Amino acid sequence: MKLLFKQRFFSWFDSYDIYNEAGETVYVVKGQLSWGHCLKIFDAQGAEVGTVQERVLTFLPKFEMYLGTRYLGCISKEFSVFTPHYNIECNGWHVDGDFLEWDYTITDAAGRQVAVVSKELLHLTDTYVLDVRDPRDALCVLMLVLAIDAEKCSRS
Repeated sequence: MKLLFKQRFFSWFDSYDIYNEAGETVYVVKGQLSWGHCLKIFDAQGAEVGTVQERVLTFLPKFEMYLGTRYLGCISKEFSVFTPHYNIECNGWHVDGDFLEWDYTITDAAGRQVAVVSKELLHLTDTYVLDVRDPRDALCVLMLVLAIDAEKCSRS
């Protein structure tokens, strides 16, 4: 399953539209005023399905994931020098990024590929292609990409 993740051009807060391969909106993400990033995820019908909330005052960036109101787990950035690495505690996923922080590979605890995330160039806003092997993992992969993008924005 492929999803196209596009940041909206003019917005006061983080906001994104996520499309499927047919160009249909699958998710809409709206940032909320908060201390640290707080990103609410809505399905195509407008129902809230998830949240990514940045933990503040941590040594390395951490983001909490919620499915509805249920806490799923935490996305944590690892200390690294040249390439970014993240872990997701709830499902054992590990994320490795490339040197330019444009492409990421997500693997499960057994080392199997869960998804590949690639940044598309020559767009006015951040645009990523999420190639997810199992459609049931799409929302969790989206949460991870939101956390990575928020962490990168915090450094800028």
